[in-house]
Amino acid sequence: MEHYFLIKQLHMTAATLSISFFVLRAWWSVRESPYINARWVRILPHLIDTALLGLGVTLMVLLSLWPWQLPWLGAKLLALLAYIGFGTIAIKRGPTPQARAIAAVVAVAIFAYMVGAAVRHSPLSWLS
Repeated sequence: MEHYFLIKQLHMTAATLSISFFVLRAWWSVRESPYINARWVRILPHLIDTALLGLGVTLMVLLSLWPWQLPWLGAKLLALLAYIGFGTIAIKRGPTPQARAIAAVVAVAIFAYMVGAAVRHSPLSWLS
């Protein structure tokens, strides 16, 4: 428990980096910029998101919080799956720039929902 605040801060920092870099990559994808194909652009998100997930799991274990016990955590993890799905459409699987842009907006909205669920400890997110 002594490292809780450090792990939580690192988790929040990784989340900020993740969404910031996602928005940049989505912009490049919609604009069909050649930057989207740079090697570091393809690798860095995996490193950030692995750290984000690892820190989240560490917090769960450290606090003995389980998704089936806390509705907000279960909702957040389900939203994570939706975020990943829309994120892949926004970055590379969307057939047109317009489809990628719509998927990016949906993905960012889902990310905002996850932040609200974590802050409010409610599956209603910001509405609670």
